[in-house]
Amino acid sequence: MSEPAAEQHASIPRHIAIIMDGNGRWAKQHGRARIYGHHQGVESVRKVVEACSELGVEYLTLYAFSTENWKRPIEEVNALMELLVRTIRKETPELNSQNVCIRTIGNTGSLPEDCVNELQEAISLTAGNTGLNLVLALSYSGRSELAAAMQAMGKEVAEGRLDPDTIDEQTIASHLYTVDIPDPELVIRTSGEYRISNYLLWQSAYAEFYFTETLWPDFDKEELLLAIHSFQQRERRFGKISEQLPMKP
Repeated sequence: MSEPAAEQHASIPRHIAIIMDGNGRWAKQHGRARIYGHHQGVESVRKVVEACSELGVEYLTLYAFSTENWKRPIEEVNALMELLVRTIRKETPELNSQNVCIRTIGNTGSLPEDCVNELQEAISLTAGNTGLNLVLALSYSGRSELAAAMQAMGKEVAEGRLDPDTIDEQTIASHLYTVDIPDPELVIRTSGEYRISNYLLWQSAYAEFYFTETLWPDFDKEELLLAIHSFQQRERRFGKISEQLPMKP
């Protein structure tokens, strides 16, 4: 199958966010334990990171572990944390050589100490890189993020450092984990689920959504190009009408 013409278009999304879903179902289809699917999912992460770097995507945010995922069986949670540590340790040198900058959003302080240490080391090592920003959403919840922002603003109001009458969208955005990250233009969810599962609730207000039946371990560059091609066919009006938009070349 030939690749879509996405690479030839100018309108490559600046920021792509992905809900990586379907690892467990993929493993079940192959008669293996769920953690095997997560291991295979790492291969898809590698392929998508490489593709985004090649395409000139500036930010790639991956929903790696949600706050709700802590409710999974303890054996699976522990295995996921071990996989995270091994993956960060193994992949960081290669990501660094590719000029990728590793970042995180979420309540990362709730992660095990060895995870936090590996992440901090990876972030420090790649901090000066100017290529793709790889943002890992870990122990992340969109609602918790908004609640924390409200708490922070409430404290500033109580201390007289913030006038409540001046609070606007920019004020709220400046208190989010993504304060220095542009909103995603394209949000992708794999595995045939049609929901955003508490992911970037504020930031995805005007994002284009792309849903695919493909399970995450089967998602690759070709699948990514299909999603980008779909994005490029859409008219993004942001409340305007078609006639108000700039003419396409």
